Amino acid sequence: MALMKKHLWRKLLLPTAAMATLAGTAYSAAQAPAPAVQVEFLDRGAVAVKADKGVLISWRSRVNDAPALGFNVYRDGKKLNAAPIMDRTNLLDETGAVTAKYEVREVLGKTEGASAPARRIDDFLSVPLQKPADGVTPDGKAYGYTANDASVGDVDGDGVYEIFLKWDPTNSADNAFGQHTGPVYLDCYRLDGRLLWRVNLGPNIRAGAHYTQFQVADYDGDGKAELIVKTADGTVDGRGKVIGDAAARWAEGAGEIEQGDRTGARKADDGKLMANLTGRILRGPEFLTVFDGGTGRAVDTIAYPVPRGPSGHEASRDELKERWGDAYGNRSERYLAGTAWLDGVHPSAIFARGYYARSTIAAIDYKAGKLATRWVFDSQAEGVPPGYSGQGNHQFSVADVDGDGRHEIIYGSMALDDDGKPLWTAKLFHGDAMHVSDLVPSRPGLEKWGVHEDMRQNGNIGSALLDAKTGEVIFKTSADKDTGRGAAGDIDPRHPGAEFWGSNSDKLYDAAGQAIGNRPAQMNFMVWWDGDALRELLDKNKVYKWDWKGEKSVVLLDAQGAASNNGTKSTPALSADLFGDWREEVVLRSEDNTSLRIYSTGIPTSIKLTTLMQDPQYRAAIAGQNTAYNQPPWPSYFIGDGMKAPPAARAVAKAVVN
Repeated sequence: MALMKKHLWRKLLLPTAAMATLAGTAYSAAQAPAPAVQVEFLDRGAVAVKADKGVLISWRSRVNDAPALGFNVYRDGKKLNAAPIMDRTNLLDETGAVTAKYEVREVLGKTEGASAPARRIDDFLSVPLQKPADGVTPDGKAYGYTANDASVGDVDGDGVYEIFLKWDPTNSADNAFGQHTGPVYLDCYRLDGRLLWRVNLGPNIRAGAHYTQFQVADYDGDGKAELIVKTADGTVDGRGKVIGDAAARWAEGAGEIEQGDRTGARKADDGKLMANLTGRILRGPEFLTVFDGGTGRAVDTIAYPVPRGPSGHEASRDELKERWGDAYGNRSERYLAGTAWLDGVHPSAIFARGYYARSTIAAIDYKAGKLATRWVFDSQAEGVPPGYSGQGNHQFSVADVDGDGRHEIIYGSMALDDDGKPLWTAKLFHGDAMHVSDLVPSRPGLEKWGVHEDMRQNGNIGSALLDAKTGEVIFKTSADKDTGRGAAGDIDPRHPGAEFWGSNSDKLYDAAGQAIGNRPAQMNFMVWWDGDALRELLDKNKVYKWDWKGEKSVVLLDAQGAASNNGTKSTPALSADLFGDWREEVVLRSEDNTSLRIYSTGIPTSIKLTTLMQDPQYRAAIAGQNTAYNQPPWPSYFIGDGMKAPPAARAVAKAVVN
C-alpha cells in the first residue's frame, strides 16, 4: 500500500511578549491584530559554540513562543541552570567542551516540554560543497568556479534551513564588458553538505553581478521554500529537464560597437572608443521559472515580465538604444530582484530591469503551482510622473515605510507603494549602497541612508539620509565625485540612534548630520556579533568592533582560511540570523572553494529578541542579499544602544508534519 504524505498545518495567530527582554527587563504586548503576516516555521535552532572560555549554548526565541516560556539547558543529561531561563536565549557553560552533548528543553510552568539537541560548532560549521567542473568558452578560454552568493530556505518544512548557493565562473563579467562566460549553477545543500540538486542556468544566461539574483522564500504558503530566478533556452532543472530550446545559443560572436553607440566607453590602445559585443546575449527568449525547493524541479515558467524590446524579447540595436539608453545591452541587461510582503500577508517575488535610465519593476505571485504577474511599474510609461527614471541603485530595499502593514519598494532614490504606484522620488540619482531601517528612533517611521555618484545631476550630493515615507532629505553631505561606499548603524553609544559614513568624507556623522569624529575604514557590511546592541563591522573575512574612544576598529573574528566574495565589495556569501539567538551568522567560502564555513558568535548576551528571520523586513533583506552589490540586512525596528522593545509582531507560522 502506497504511503501518502500528509500535511498538518498549525496556524498560529501569535500574541507575543514584544519579542524582547533587554538587560533582564521583560516587556509585554497586546494580542497581534489580524490579518497576520505569513512567516516561516523554524525549529529551536539550538547550537553549542566554542567560546573563549567554555561553550556558549544559544537558541531561538520564536514568534509563537508563549510569554511565560522558559528554557533549561542540559550537558550530557545534567541540568546547568537552577531556574528556567526566561530573560535571554543563551547560556555560557564555562567548564564545558563542545564535544559534550547539549540540549535545550522548553519549560512552561513547572513542566518540561520539547527538547532541542544543540548543533556543535567548533571554530565554524563546515558545509562541504561539490564544485562544478572547469570549462572552456566557445572562443577557447578556460575557466573554473568559485562559491559565490548564498541564500537560505526550508525546503522540507522541518524548521531547519537549507543553503542555496550560486557558483560563479571565474570569467564572470560586468555588463559593461563583452566576453563569453561559463554557465552559472545554483545548488541546494543541507547543512551536513548533502547536495539535494543542481540547476544549470545554461549557455544563454551570462555570469556577472548584475544578471542572476535568485529569490528563495515560501511563496505559496505550503511551508516549504521555492526558488524563483530568470532562465533562458537551455536552462536545466534539478531533475535534468531542459527549459526551452536545448540547442539554442544566443551569445554574440566577435564584433564591435560603433563609437556613437557607447557613452563613456573605455578607450582601446589605439585610442578609439570601442566595446566588444563578444559573449553578450541580446537576443532570444527570456523566462522566469519557479523551482521546487526540495527537488529542483521546474514547476512553472513564464515569459520574463519586462522584455528587451517594445514588442518582445527580440529588439534591434536601434530599439535597444531608444528603449534603454544604449545599443549594446549595458542598461537593458541590469537586473535586480527581491522579495516583499506586498499584501501584508504573503511574499511576492520582485524582478526589476534597468536603473540607470528606464526602470522597470515587476511583482510576481506564486500560487497553486503557477506564476502570475501582480503588477508592473515602468518609469517611462504613460501617466508616470517625471523623475522616476535613473534613480535606481545596484540593489533595492523592502520595508513598510507608511505603516500600513504592507511592504514598499525603495528603489534607490525613489519608492513605489505596495501596489506598484509611484510614492516619491528624491531625484538624487544612482548609487551603490543603501540602508533602510529605524535608524533614528527619535523620529517617527523609517529612514533611508544612501550614497550617490551622479554629481552633475544631483547637485554634488555624495550621501543623504531621507525619510523613507516621503523622501524628504534629513541631512546630506557633499562630494565632487562618485561616492562608492557607505554604511550606517549604531556603532557609538554616546550619540542617539545610528551613525552614518561614506567614502566621500573621512568623518562619522550622527543622526542630525553633525560630524562627531573620524569614521571607520570599513564600510562594506555589518553584523550583530558581540553582547551589546551596537552593530559590528564585517569586511572581507573579519568582524570588527568600532572603538569609539580610540577611533579605531578592533578585530573580534579573523576567519583565516576563508574568503569573501565580489571583488572589492568584500561581502560574505551570506550573513543572517541562521540559528541560535538573534545575533547573526557569517557565511564565507573556504579559500579553495570546497566548503562553506558558517561562523557563529561565542560571546554571551543579556539581550533577548525574537529571531530576526521572523521579522518580514529582515527576512526580505536576506532573500535579496544576493542582489548585485550586496547590502547588510536590516529589521523593521531599531536595534542599538538604549533601544526600546520592538513592536508586537503579527505573524502566522505554518509547520509541516509529514
